[in-house]
Amino acid sequence: MQVTTTSPLFAATLRPDRSLRAAGGWIGLGIAGLVGAPFLVAIPEFVLPGLLAYSLAIGAMSVFSVRLARRDRLAQAITLWPDQLEIVTQGPGQERQLRRLDPNQTRLRLVRNDNERTTAIFLRQGTDEIELGTFLSIEDKSSFARAFGAALRKARRAA
Repeated sequence: MQVTTTSPLFAATLRPDRSLRAAGGWIGLGIAGLVGAPFLVAIPEFVLPGLLAYSLAIGAMSVFSVRLARRDRLAQAITLWPDQLEIVTQGPGQERQLRRLDPNQTRLRLVRNDNERTTAIFLRQGTDEIELGTFLSIEDKSSFARAFGAALRKARRAA
């Protein structure tokens, strides 16, 4: 068995941000129920429409929570070695995909908005193009692109 002692030039695991958006929605729904309950008791004509609207809101929040839970299982691991770039993509309901690229043949392409903020990160080798971190926020994409671009330049110089 051969043991390697080299460390990668760059390694990152990209995951979606875990904000409290779904939890905040459930809290807001609870507060709306508490505030709306006295009106439903005071005005009986609003009971059926109020309960129907509240049921629809609960259903929408449930769907939103399930989508966020699935999205949280997305991951992209990027490891840059002096001689190769490995991209491992995992997601719910899909097999783990491993792509190996040559850093000298790979080009980094950034898509920017009007404010010069990075909105998409692509790696291109020949005719193949891979988008990295589709689920990241704009701030995370910008900082990742900056760090990864510097590491990719370093890998090209080392070769």
